[in-house]
Amino acid sequence: MRLVGADGSQLGIMSARAALDKAFEQNLDLVKIAPTANPPVCKIMDYGKYRFEQSKREKEARKNQKVVELKEIRLSLNIDTHDFETKGGHAIRFLQGGNKVKVSIRFRGREMGHPEIGYDTMKRFAAFCEEYANVEKPAKMDGRHMLMFLAPKAAK
Repeated sequence: MRLVGADGSQLGIMSARAALDKAFEQNLDLVKIAPTANPPVCKIMDYGKYRFEQSKREKEARKNQKVVELKEIRLSLNIDTHDFETKGGHAIRFLQGGNKVKVSIRFRGREMGHPEIGYDTMKRFAAFCEEYANVEKPAKMDGRHMLMFLAPKAAK
């Protein structure tokens, strides 16, 4: 097997017994790096220290990542201007927080016969939020609901 030293230097090709003896002399572990290579590659290292540093890096990476939530805004078909602006303000606040927004309209009774009013409301809502959001999925009927998804614009 090909042996790599603790400092990264090539120690050459030797038998497994000799490699284990070298690792034992340095009071370190012999770790197989590339078992499928011909000949297999092993490295002399402190495996416990390596595992500790690896877990530390993973913990740091988890700490820095942001979980994107999906927030929902429900509109009605005959929404008044002030209510519309209030809901739009909530959506903008969610988007600035880095969350995606699901906008939904529920059609009741005779409202089902007028989906074009729902499309107009959704277009108005998308235009209201266009400074802060991109339309991820445009308005689409799904049974009695009309859904649209907004994603926050990338920070400049």
